Amino acid sequence: MTPGVQKRLAIGAALTVVLLFLGANAHLLAVALHSQPECSEAAGLLPAKPAC
Repeated sequence: MTPGVQKRLAIGAALTVVLLFLGANAHLLAVALHSQPECSEAAGLLPAKPAC
């Protein structure tokens, strides 16, 4: 395997890991906001429930 191919594979793998990490975090945020929508911040106000 040539150094150029190794470099492209390493960059591709790193980009894949970063995209998976960002996608997983976006999914967790979406699930958290949809599970208790009444607890999400509205217009800069604090949540009404202490459990939020």
